[in-house]
Amino acid sequence: MASAERAGPAPADAREIIGRVPSLAGAPRVIAELPGGLTNRNYKVTTPAGTFVARIWTAAGDLLAIDRDHEYENSVRAAAAGVGAPVVEYRPQDQILVLRFLAGRTLRNEDVRAAGNLPRIAAAVRRLHRAQRFVNDFDMFEIQRRYRAVARSAGVTVPGGYDGLAPAFEAARAALAVRAEGTVPCNNDLLAANFIDDGDRIALIDYEYAGNNDACFELGNIAAECGLPAAGLADLVTAYYGRPRRSRIARAELFGLVARYGWTLWGVIQHATSPLDFDFWSWAMEKFEAAAAGFAGPDLPRLLSDVQEGD
Repeated sequence: MASAERAGPAPADAREIIGRVPSLAGAPRVIAELPGGLTNRNYKVTTPAGTFVARIWTAAGDLLAIDRDHEYENSVRAAAAGVGAPVVEYRPQDQILVLRFLAGRTLRNEDVRAAGNLPRIAAAVRRLHRAQRFVNDFDMFEIQRRYRAVARSAGVTVPGGYDGLAPAFEAARAALAVRAEGTVPCNNDLLAANFIDDGDRIALIDYEYAGNNDACFELGNIAAECGLPAAGLADLVTAYYGRPRRSRIARAELFGLVARYGWTLWGVIQHATSPLDFDFWSWAMEKFEAAAAGFAGPDLPRLLSDVQEGD
């Protein structure tokens, strides 16, 4: 999800864990913390054998519907499809996943929004969606229900008016079910920092939330995370399908609202439980306000109608 701006030398506990990993044992070894990651810490590790990324996680992911075995298996399948980083080693006993470092430029929101990059992003997403099916499913309607139960049982404060939008959320669920086209392997968390551009292809990284899902959730979530305007979302969906499809554009837009509504709870749970110095509440409120504007806005009836029409 959200990324923290954090970089620098690795702390002693991370160096100790990395020192136990056979694939990272080469010397001399250089370890540097990478920015990003709010449910794990990421380190660039350079040895004579190559350059790697070590992802060290904490137990906090249990509250957020993260399954590390699923992350590992899905990362392997994404790499086999030519769109993810190759997996080098998985050591759940040390809470670490090691991948090959992908050289390239990490995209920013403005890069994603650039018209020339949208077809390239669509091509990368299609490659992922044609991969071997992932080992689990991801359904934001079910995830939202799980997050709401966690928040309720833990006494976590949610934004005022959140539960009042539940009828619109359920209306979206019903409308989206009418012309569902099945599920494909999805990353489900493609914020700009999870796109790596090597100048030729764009790779997709970070499979914590990966699972089989509706392709339009992926497209709508990209738009929501990267701040794509309506025209940009339409261009992304058109590039993905190879032609304009009104129902799919509406489907992606509606899923973008669904995503924001669900991820709001991710943010408030993190606000209540994470030890990281990050403003999770403001992040959650940004998601909630965007979801509220859409679910209570004048365009909702059109979206609910368009996703049920053929094109």
